[in-house]
Amino acid sequence: MRVIVVGCGKVGTSIASQLSQEGCNVTVIDKNPLHVVRVSDTCDVLGIEGDGSSYKTLEEAGVQEADLVIAVTDSDEKNLLCCLIAKKGGHAATIARVRNPAYSREAAFFRENFDLAMAVNPEMAVAAEIARVVRFPSAISIEIFAKGHVELLTFRLASDSILIGKTLYYIHSHLHCDVLVLLVRRGTQVTVPSGSFVLEGGDILSVVYRQGDEVGFFRKIGIETNPVKTVMIVGGGKITYYLARRLLKEKMTVKIIEQDQARCDELAEYLHGNVDIIHGDGTDEELLMEEGIANVDGFVALTGLDELNVILSLFAKSKNPKVKLVTKITRIGFSDVIDSLDLGTIVNPKDITADYVVHYSRSLHASLDSNMEALYKLADGQAEVMEFHVKQTSRVTGRELQKMKLKKNILIGKIYRNGSSFTPSGPDTIEVGDSVVLVAKTEDKITDLEDILEG
Repeated sequence: MRVIVVGCGKVGTSIASQLSQEGCNVTVIDKNPLHVVRVSDTCDVLGIEGDGSSYKTLEEAGVQEADLVIAVTDSDEKNLLCCLIAKKGGHAATIARVRNPAYSREAAFFRENFDLAMAVNPEMAVAAEIARVVRFPSAISIEIFAKGHVELLTFRLASDSILIGKTLYYIHSHLHCDVLVLLVRRGTQVTVPSGSFVLEGGDILSVVYRQGDEVGFFRKIGIETNPVKTVMIVGGGKITYYLARRLLKEKMTVKIIEQDQARCDELAEYLHGNVDIIHGDGTDEELLMEEGIANVDGFVALTGLDELNVILSLFAKSKNPKVKLVTKITRIGFSDVIDSLDLGTIVNPKDITADYVVHYSRSLHASLDSNMEALYKLADGQAEVMEFHVKQTSRVTGRELQKMKLKKNILIGKIYRNGSSFTPSGPDTIEVGDSVVLVAKTEDKITDLEDILEG
């Protein structure tokens, strides 16, 4: 597939890198020649210096033959214009990054009138992810499938958990919970486990369940399920705005600390005075203590500096060991070191956006038999959880699962059918109209539901 990415910032670079790894023929465009060279060298893609909203530049990049054009510059208006020109100049599907809160309520209008395949708002997507994990403080991440009826929750197993030394069979035989462990991360090793897998303290588990079933499971294994009621946010950017709106709907008390007075005034206006907004330096320990960092249920570090966010989260943890932490990190490498710091939930806008785009690009390759409805990467991209909607009969429909030969490292977690979901067993079948949630190692590159079969 031929793809053009306009904009070589953090998001554009992440998208170009992932699509290149997917086997796509990628061309990137940016006005800054240094950015073009950097992305071209690191991501093995073709680079063009120029204005992506110029038809001449898009023509040079091959817009007439392109299958997909993705515009992720810093300007919403330029992104929309780029997609409009690409549509007029070729047959490509188009995706635009649209971040302005004023435009967020008009996403449907843009998709329809600019003929966009997708309008992506990374900040809004990050805010949604943070709001989900704040609802369940023990979670590292929570992803939604089957229109909210199925959830995937990732959490760290405490060293004193009753599950230590137990096999996964124990969950069903003794706890009697319809919760399935799809993935276990132990250090750098990632496993799609069988029922005989033995759990150890510190394991990071990704479990799938029908919405509502998780409460009983986590209560039985001794994990706190009480939602956060008070949240402190340091940094007043776009993510903070979207997040505050979501938390207010959940009846939470929100306090924002922001250094720029003008931004404080904007937030006060946008949020209609329903949030406590403090004009001050979020790195001031005395200020943080005065504003109650030791007593809040949740602390979210959303400044523009990764290093500062890490330090703020570590400080919050030192003063409030039970606090739910969320840390935004966009650039820092050294993932093993970051994982060892216990920074709670780590969110990265560029990775979330790239996941949306990769999901869509794979959907373009899908057959008529099934649609990929969702795709989420886990364990630093080593595994993927996907949802497929079955549209018509194929090699995977009407056959007992125990009679199919599935590829290694693939596990079907849930089937959603006629308004309810269940964990499938050997005699169960996949039928037309089902939504199927499964996990696979990333190297398998599942594009269509039939890809889970050997041969």
